[in-house]
Amino acid sequence: MDIRSEIITQFKQVADEQGMQLASLTDHLTLLDAGLDSLCFAMIVAKLEVKLGVDPFSASEDAVFPVTFGEFVHFYESAAK
Repeated sequence: MDIRSEIITQFKQVADEQGMQLASLTDHLTLLDAGLDSLCFAMIVAKLEVKLGVDPFSASEDAVFPVTFGEFVHFYESAAK
């Protein structure tokens, strides 16, 4: 499974479900500028945990939280290894 593709799918699906206007998902996009609120991000993380079988936010106590979309993808890719 391609982790980046799954993350993009979940961002788009949650934005659509919540009636939010999603920004273009580039690696340099700041997550705060993605057009989603905290509930949307919580939904994305929950859905990704089901789909990918990993939650990098609870897997590491000293994790540095991602700021950009690219960092978010890398965060999941690293946790899945």
